[in-house]
Amino acid sequence: MMSDRIRTRFAPSPTGSMHVGNAHTALFNWLYARKYGGDVVLRIEDTDELRSTREALDVIYGGLSWLGIDWDEGPDRGGPYGPYVQSERLDIYQKHVDELLAAGKAYRCYCTPDEVEQRREIMRARGLPPRYDGKCESLTEHQCEQMVTEGRTPCIRLRMKRTGNTVIHDRIQGEVVYGNDLCGDPVIMKVSGFPTYHFAVVVDDAEMGITDVIRGDGHLPNTQIHLQLQEALGLPHPRYAHLPMILGEDRTKLSKRHGAVSIMEYQELGYLPEAMVNILALLGWSPGDEREVLSREEILEAFSLEGCSKAASVFDIKKAEWLNGEYMKQLAPEDLARRVHPRLVEAGLMEAEPTPERWEWLAGVVDLMKERAKLLSTYVQWAAYFFTDEYDYEDRAREKWLSKEETPATLEALADAFEALGAWDAVSIEGTVRELAETLGVGAGKVIHPCRAAVTGTTVGPSLFHLLELIPREDVVARLRRTAELSRAGQLAPRDAE
Repeated sequence: MMSDRIRTRFAPSPTGSMHVGNAHTALFNWLYARKYGGDVVLRIEDTDELRSTREALDVIYGGLSWLGIDWDEGPDRGGPYGPYVQSERLDIYQKHVDELLAAGKAYRCYCTPDEVEQRREIMRARGLPPRYDGKCESLTEHQCEQMVTEGRTPCIRLRMKRTGNTVIHDRIQGEVVYGNDLCGDPVIMKVSGFPTYHFAVVVDDAEMGITDVIRGDGHLPNTQIHLQLQEALGLPHPRYAHLPMILGEDRTKLSKRHGAVSIMEYQELGYLPEAMVNILALLGWSPGDEREVLSREEILEAFSLEGCSKAASVFDIKKAEWLNGEYMKQLAPEDLARRVHPRLVEAGLMEAEPTPERWEWLAGVVDLMKERAKLLSTYVQWAAYFFTDEYDYEDRAREKWLSKEETPATLEALADAFEALGAWDAVSIEGTVRELAETLGVGAGKVIHPCRAAVTGTTVGPSLFHLLELIPREDVVARLRRTAELSRAGQLAPRDAE
């Protein structure tokens, strides 16, 4: 009997990176269970003996942990239905296979993969569905013994229904019908003695009391096999909900050519985990209103499978970056500084153990930059000039300001004015810049822009006066004088003109 308490599962295979689709499935299972007070089971499907690795398993744990997706039962936590790793459950699968063989609902197949493929090619040539043709389904005991004598080791196949339809009642996709004459008898136990995905998932879902199977719609055709396996084994049918496929912006299946695919790549790019949860939640689901920035609590409150779309969703990288930027703006400066700091240390831009004064300074830097920053990595890429004098001059800065004849004199005059300045704060700095512009008889921009180009190497950024306030006065003066010398020597011409 199936439990009244909702039980969902996330069942990844440790064969590679944890991609966006995996994380999306894990999140929706977690949301559904937590929304209704149920349990989340983490089950590791490592029946691909050749490709499963410990490293890939560590990536799964790391990705789930980063996203804040927890579970109630699993390999690391135990539970009443363990073990939770499929390779440790082989005796359970064998027991169920023996039951099917004894009941005549499964049979031994001695065909080699090459023989099966050759016969499928013939079917394709005839315009027929390329399914297994049932060559071994009626072998006598004597014929089976002959096969063994030839050195053949059998796999086990399920006897599928040959007539009628299999009807799937899906909570997202609606009623889906598959003709039974189109599906051949699937392998449920491999020659190696390991179960196939189809068999292990059906047995485990039943043994672990899974009430709701929420997974990607790529598995929808597999459900025909799973329903018939459940019927053959006398197991209950869980409720199914197949999530829509995630596409790239060109509306093809999301892949490396669309950018990052692994969930941990997004961590490395500088996404916040709470933003990534929001991004994933909005792929194929809507809260029912126009909100796009939702906290985890708001997502949980609004979540329902009825809010999921049948149609494929598009992973829009620009929207994802925008959402991440919105989350960064919401963080307290001190919190944002703590998150940016490890990246600065890794890049060699800041010490590993800042003093309280340096933490306060870093909070000021990230707070000033966060209106423009979209990713944590932005602070390494765009804001390096806060942390080091070793920065490059962008081509636009060279062309617009640093190669102009009047620039060296302007920068030197500004350096002199800053050296004579009493207080080093944004108000005083702005007053000095504007006063110098008036003295030179030029608009303030003719001083502001060369100053920014000289001190930061860029032409864009946050408020110049607040930016300068966060850089020690002596460093600003030294940068102005250094840039003036380079400009006068003709070393800051646009690169294509050098």
